[in-house]
Amino acid sequence: MTLDFKGRTAIVTGAAHGFGRAISQAFAASGAKVWACDVLKDELAETERLCGKACTTRVVDVRDKEAVERFVAEAGAVHVLVNNAGGVLGQVGRPLEEVTPSDWQAIYDVNVTGAFYCAQAVAPSMKAARSGRIINISSGAGLGVSLTGIQAYASAKAAQIGLTRQLAHELGPWGITVNNVAPGFVRSNPTTEKQWESYGPDKQKALVESIALKRLGTPEDIAAAVLFFASDQAGWITGQVLSVDGGK
Repeated sequence: MTLDFKGRTAIVTGAAHGFGRAISQAFAASGAKVWACDVLKDELAETERLCGKACTTRVVDVRDKEAVERFVAEAGAVHVLVNNAGGVLGQVGRPLEEVTPSDWQAIYDVNVTGAFYCAQAVAPSMKAARSGRIINISSGAGLGVSLTGIQAYASAKAAQIGLTRQLAHELGPWGITVNNVAPGFVRSNPTTEKQWESYGPDKQKALVESIALKRLGTPEDIAAAVLFFASDQAGWITGQVLSVDGGK
């Protein structure tokens, strides 16, 4: 199966490192014109360098509706949207009663509201073309519990999965598919590196042993799933959540 995206434009959010960078590189290597965004300017520039001339980057906070709209308008007709921006924003697990309203809301805004704003912005052109692919990147935490113990993160990723299913039914009549990739634990960015180091050798070994394939995943594993959902071969798949976690 060959995945060819020549003549297609893909937007990738949260593209400064990890999954977003790997997804951007995979689309660029497959012929797509990539528009990548993040709030981390220097790391985003490295993504652009690695992707080459096929990639255009912009500093965009997906929580800013107007900034998202300007970015999407500049990109033009968008064929694929990958909502990868998210994460825990430097937060750590704390007891329920210690979580502030602002900390709770911040994680929801970047993981759920940002995905909503981006989908909202690309919908008109996709509807006009009667075609499109939207892929949201959630987490195993959205299907179970978060390894970090961060209540807002697990809840927000579950909400994003619900948004995926709802938009799949709303946008399906226009030939637009909406799917979700739920990664397992991957050492893909500074946050996951700190998390991995915090486990220590024994817990690291136990985590790997709990995976059927007995290895951690890579950003490239996640990118492969995204490109499948974005491809013509996935044209009759929508509203689905694909766990890419090595087997749990």
